[in-house]
Amino acid sequence: MKSIGLVGLGLLGSALADRLLSKGWSVSGFDVDAERRDALSRSGGVALAGLSDVAAFDVILLSLPTSTVVTEVVSSIKDDLRAGQTIVDTTTGNPADVESVAEVLADIGVEYLDATVGGSSQQARDGNAVIMCGGPIDAFDRCGGLFDDLAKRTFHLGPAGSGSRMKLAVNLVLGLNRAAIAEGLSYAESIGLDPAATLEVLKAGPAASAVMTTKGQKMLDGNFEPQARLAQHLKDVRVILETGSAAGSKLPMSGVHRTLLEDLVEAGMGDLDNSAVIEVFRAAE
Repeated sequence: MKSIGLVGLGLLGSALADRLLSKGWSVSGFDVDAERRDALSRSGGVALAGLSDVAAFDVILLSLPTSTVVTEVVSSIKDDLRAGQTIVDTTTGNPADVESVAEVLADIGVEYLDATVGGSSQQARDGNAVIMCGGPIDAFDRCGGLFDDLAKRTFHLGPAGSGSRMKLAVNLVLGLNRAAIAEGLSYAESIGLDPAATLEVLKAGPAASAVMTTKGQKMLDGNFEPQARLAQHLKDVRVILETGSAAGSKLPMSGVHRTLLEDLVEAGMGDLDNSAVIEVFRAAE
């Protein structure tokens, strides 16, 4: 049986675990949250007692909140790792941090792939996500079976850090798309149009997008059960602005987007699904 160690059992990590279990993998995971470990056991996985237990696996999958946490985890298990292992990191992080982690691991013979995930936790659970990967091409090729079971398509984009850079670019467009849909639906309602009819027309016309299908109805229903948390996207937007500023990019819309998300997080909505961005427009009505 194919086996893997997993660190991080939040929204995305648990979805990846479920996906792999459904594909016949043995998944052993650790999370600081005991309830999440228990949930993995109930799903058919193996809950590990400590972080160091993950270091025994040939392939280790990380799904963590930030690249800072990734650095801490790698530092914690570094002495237990051995040459020939591969770490596959699905965390959306700062590319500079990713490159630093890759260098640390390369020094001890551990190969590192930043394999960021394009898609919500539900899309990942269903196998409809996309993986954007940076790192050694030989490690990428050896993980082909893993990626085939996790995603509908996988891209190798270059050295470590490339996956994280691409994920930030994707999230920039995705987040602004969500905000535009939210603003458009709120505008349509304010001028007397039926919101449901508006969404139907939008999905049928030239403004249609994949995110409109996945998030439009959630916006109309006020169903903000999280598939990807709003506060996490705010974290990504801040990294986008930080890295973009360093590169000399002009990102005026992302600046406005950050302000909108900050307003929602300050209002206590950070743990809601990122479709809750519509609430910032409803509050202004």
